Amino acid sequence: MSRRHAAEKRQVLPDAKYGDTVLTKFMNNLMVDGKKSVAERIVYNAFERVEGKLKRAPVEIFHEALDNVKPSVEVRSRRVGGATYQVPVEVRPERREALAIRWLINASRARNENTMEERLAGELIDAANSRGSAVKKREDTHKMADANRAFSHYRW
Repeated sequence: MSRRHAAEKRQVLPDAKYGDTVLTKFMNNLMVDGKKSVAERIVYNAFERVEGKLKRAPVEIFHEALDNVKPSVEVRSRRVGGATYQVPVEVRPERREALAIRWLINASRARNENTMEERLAGELIDAANSRGSAVKKREDTHKMADANRAFSHYRW
């Protein structure tokens, strides 16, 4: 990691079908071995499944699911006088989004439907309805931060 200056943020182009930059970030995270077209196909087909089930705009549902998964606080390890404390800190907006995307994808991959499209569609529907493992991950993170509120004065 460079000590001179922070890396500049790259601008992400909006995706072709819906014109959404967050969706592009999601696809880039889903992508394996640089196969972007495969990732796009998975996301778009999952969106079609979601639209078929819920009869609503899939991008709307995607953003709703993402909002339900975004954590507001997390714990960070802080070493004070030989002891390590889990200090609750607020999450920056960019990191919130990144964590939510990562948790949604990992939760989808852990599901046991047949194809990735089905898994992703199921997880998006679950997250939009405030259930599923991605939302549980957020709840656990919040619980841990709440449990360690006593150490919040170690915040830096």
